[in-house]
Amino acid sequence: MKKIKVEIIGLSFSQTQSGAYALVLGEEDGKRRLPIIIGGFEAQAIAVELENMQPSRPLTHDLFRNFAIAFDVHIDEVIIYNLKEGIFYSKLICSKDGETQEIDARTSDAIAMAVRFNCPIYTYEFILASAGVVLDEAGEEEKPKSLPKKAGATDKPADEIVSGDGEYSSMNIEDLKEALMRAIDEEAYETASKIRDEISKRKKSADQ
Repeated sequence: MKKIKVEIIGLSFSQTQSGAYALVLGEEDGKRRLPIIIGGFEAQAIAVELENMQPSRPLTHDLFRNFAIAFDVHIDEVIIYNLKEGIFYSKLICSKDGETQEIDARTSDAIAMAVRFNCPIYTYEFILASAGVVLDEAGEEEKPKSLPKKAGATDKPADEIVSGDGEYSSMNIEDLKEALMRAIDEEAYETASKIRDEISKRKKSADQ
């Protein structure tokens, strides 16, 4: 299965989940974005390394890196290899003395290690196809155009539309698609991820 390289595009505070962050990965030679919700600690670990900050004492991921280097273990690449029920699965491809080992890891931890070892991050087409957000060629930021608003459609921001407990479950598929496009317009990638998951569930139910 062909691997597709992705890069870190952005890391922002989640407007819909307290204490959570949205990590956005971008397809290297494409326009798709892969939003992943991660915890505050992991977001800090990624941000510290990206900004070249030096904490007074090593963070957990720094300790792991130092431990690996001390025993001549190198992380060659990170692969986001599966997506089940909205959860991304990743693994570290490590090498030592010419031998390669795969180590299962949470995606947030795997990416925190990838930035420390300056190694590439990959995923597969089926993951980008099912969870990626496609952007068009309009403007430098490549934001998609908003869909025409239907009669009776709400003017609320996308994150407010889905902020209630299961509120989006009562929306029809067309309203969900409109909310998805609005979330992308507003760069609310974590909200877009939730709406996308609901749309995927509807499609799976319809196919059964």
